[in-house]
Amino acid sequence: MRSDPAGARATSRDVARAAGVSQATVSLVLGEKWHGRVSEPTAEAVRAAAEQLGYRPNLAARSLRLGRTRTALLVVPALTSEFFARVYAGAARVAADNGFGVVLYPSPEGVGPAQDPFASARAALDGVIASSMAADALAALQDGGLPLVMLDSDPADSAAAATVNPEVADGMRQIAGHLLSLGHRRLVHVAAAVDSWTFRERARSLAEAVRGVPGAVVHTEPTALEVEAARAAAERALSRPGPRPTALVCDDDLLAAGACKAARRLGLRVPEDVSVTGFDDLALATALEPELTTVRLSAEQVGAGGMHALLTALEGRPPTSATIPVTLFPRASTAAPPPA
Repeated sequence: MRSDPAGARATSRDVARAAGVSQATVSLVLGEKWHGRVSEPTAEAVRAAAEQLGYRPNLAARSLRLGRTRTALLVVPALTSEFFARVYAGAARVAADNGFGVVLYPSPEGVGPAQDPFASARAALDGVIASSMAADALAALQDGGLPLVMLDSDPADSAAAATVNPEVADGMRQIAGHLLSLGHRRLVHVAAAVDSWTFRERARSLAEAVRGVPGAVVHTEPTALEVEAARAAAERALSRPGPRPTALVCDDDLLAAGACKAARRLGLRVPEDVSVTGFDDLALATALEPELTTVRLSAEQVGAGGMHALLTALEGRPPTSATIPVTLFPRASTAAPPPA
């Protein structure tokens, strides 16, 4: 039971008194710096006392002592995307577990130079996590002089302390293998017209997979990352003279939704007349009818991995780049191609 006056906030001195230790020991334990310096039973006693008293560290005062605000900036292409909402959720969970906050910053369309987010707040940030951005969008981030972790980005980029990437090339290989094994040989890549590493990797991997199969071809139909733009692109691909493609390979699930609309408008059935695949496994994938064959990227893991890497860098240790496995989910939008 709490012994402090009603409404008074517990202090580290209260915790120290309840646990029978010094305030320095409380700081070590609650700051996760006790290993090798404080015994496990003592650490447990401090944590139990803090929990019983409802003690919460004064992060503002701690930040002043450490010269840090314990705030990370997460740069994403769009705040309305389900994928990046999941990235944020993963990063925010790890940040909260370590007494950090995460501030979101949208980069215009994910490409091109972003406005400088440091102009008024440089002193209020400890590090940056940036997701799926073209190289020239990083100028302001590099000028900030803060640790930078890149998500879903070129691992060879020397500007980043570390990268955390879903295995997008493997995901596209899995899609290509699935379609080719069903007998598809005329494929169209409904490709995001965004100059970023992640989409270049998808295109490269698909082209390589198809190149090794006799008689298989893949044509590219670029499109903006919008359902209606993808619908128009897919309609163009399906309406051209000559043999019709039997599979549309889309760079994400939104584009796949547009491709399914195009097929219906042209009087084609999915998957009997044309198969459609997506990428990301958004909630949309199982809301479509038929349900979408797609590759699941664990966006929460990507965000969490980025935050872990940034925390490692802030501790003065070299962070390790990481790759996150992806999984193909074959559903009802793919089947064997129609007879020639």
